[in-house]
Amino acid sequence: MILASAERIREYRDKGWWGSKTLLDYFREHVKEMPDRTAVVDPLNREELVGSGQERVTYAQLEQAVEAVATALLNLGVAKDDIIMVQLPNTWELAMLYLAISRSGGIISPVPMQWRLKELEYVAKLTGAKGLITVRGFKGFDHWAMASKLRAKVQGLQHLLSLEDIRGFTRQKGDPAALDKVSVDADDIFTLCWTSGTEAEAKGCPLSHNNWIFQCSIGIRAAGIKKGDVQLTASPLVNMASLGTTFTPWLILGGTYVLHHPFEPQLFVRQMIEEKVNYTLLVPAVANMIVKHPQADRFDLSSVRSITLGSAPPSLYTVQEFKRRWGIEIGNIWGQNEGTGIVSGSVDVPDMEKRVDHLPQFGKPGARWDSNQDGMQTKLVDPNTGEVLTEIGAIGELAYKGPNVIAGYFKRPDLTEKSFDADGFFYTGDLFQIQAGNFISFFDRKKDIIIRGGYNISAQEVENILMAHPKIADVAAVGLPDEVMGERTCVFVVVKPGQEVELQDLKSFMQEQGAAVYKLPERLELSEAIPRNPTGKILKAVLREQLKQKVASTATTNSN
Repeated sequence: MILASAERIREYRDKGWWGSKTLLDYFREHVKEMPDRTAVVDPLNREELVGSGQERVTYAQLEQAVEAVATALLNLGVAKDDIIMVQLPNTWELAMLYLAISRSGGIISPVPMQWRLKELEYVAKLTGAKGLITVRGFKGFDHWAMASKLRAKVQGLQHLLSLEDIRGFTRQKGDPAALDKVSVDADDIFTLCWTSGTEAEAKGCPLSHNNWIFQCSIGIRAAGIKKGDVQLTASPLVNMASLGTTFTPWLILGGTYVLHHPFEPQLFVRQMIEEKVNYTLLVPAVANMIVKHPQADRFDLSSVRSITLGSAPPSLYTVQEFKRRWGIEIGNIWGQNEGTGIVSGSVDVPDMEKRVDHLPQFGKPGARWDSNQDGMQTKLVDPNTGEVLTEIGAIGELAYKGPNVIAGYFKRPDLTEKSFDADGFFYTGDLFQIQAGNFISFFDRKKDIIIRGGYNISAQEVENILMAHPKIADVAAVGLPDEVMGERTCVFVVVKPGQEVELQDLKSFMQEQGAAVYKLPERLELSEAIPRNPTGKILKAVLREQLKQKVASTATTNSN
């Protein structure tokens, strides 16, 4: 499936920004160069996750599995451009399926483990997915029963495959001759990941082999990732947070890929030490936990060269402590599933104090950075006037264009039209402030979303679901700042006269509607009225301030 226009492909290839090499080609090179090297390492707690022990898979073993599973998919009738949804925790089989599905000519569409029937049904129908690969059960939830309900609802969803089915396929023999007849082009879509924003439904972000290769070349240079590095992912292998920061760089550079899931601080530090990790990505709260751990001085992190922090700016204290204790450089990254990305690493921003909240404005006309790459263009635009801003201190929406960006949202031309301008710039929905020296700093989100543990939650979706609750007269959802998760969902609720509701009532109601677990509210504030402007728009800033004051007041009371 090629979604980029012929004109775009020709331009980017002529300028050397795109090539003919696929991620499958990179993988085959590593297999030839180091067949006996460990390619993928399971989480230490794999048995707890899926009921079977941790495995370490070499490149030769991984290739055999890729060929066998790809052949099995062909035999099932998977054809060129068929979409296969995958809902698995971080295991080596998930990493393998990205390659196997592509090898068969299909397109992997990974979805979070927290998704439930509502989200899966929307994606399956929109994409016309041919199959779903999932687990029998995970953390007490019956995924197989949900998958069976999904197949009954979605015409064309022909195949339900379990992790056990996939493991059985890996023990079969591949048919390279049959697979070689399937053409996989560098401009073919490699992944169809999903993101949520102001829209109630998830948005599909199709990225090609060339999109991913260009995108990862930026992070590889900025973070100093090297060929053969051991890379560790702390995030689910379903979107940019892992695919763009560790998984695709591993495919390009080789080395060993260490999986972790779900996040458990003690296990994570143990993996960093025992696997002699060279690079990983963390959220600031986790980095803070590591440096403040009472046994931090005993952690042997001598193999770690660099770490990148995402989702929020890191603290200067943390950056300085990692450098002082272990000589580790901490970088700051901003990115989106649409393919946008900027990294503030030590190579471009050696000043640690500046690195924590300053991002190089990659793609700014006339600005040059060691990690920058020709082909990227960025500008800050006044959301009200559409004027391009250039003055230091000005705040505007970041617009981004480049060979790493999606051609458009999958089967949503309406959203694509709203998100791109006539010159091909994608409007990120994030506000940045112009700083001196060709830097920008993240200011705020233009979109009304709540980001919990790296997952975007549409406040509108939460409000729409809860408005159907028989006891609720009005509702508004906002993000509650949280040191560990980034944000948690708080709902302000106006109940109908004579009625009462508790937080668990709202959670149960949303679960009954099929909402994902991570979208459930975690704090309830009862209110006499939801503040709105004259046009009826909810005044979220007022609610956030009320919540901030209440949390501060509670903290003061508890400390006395």
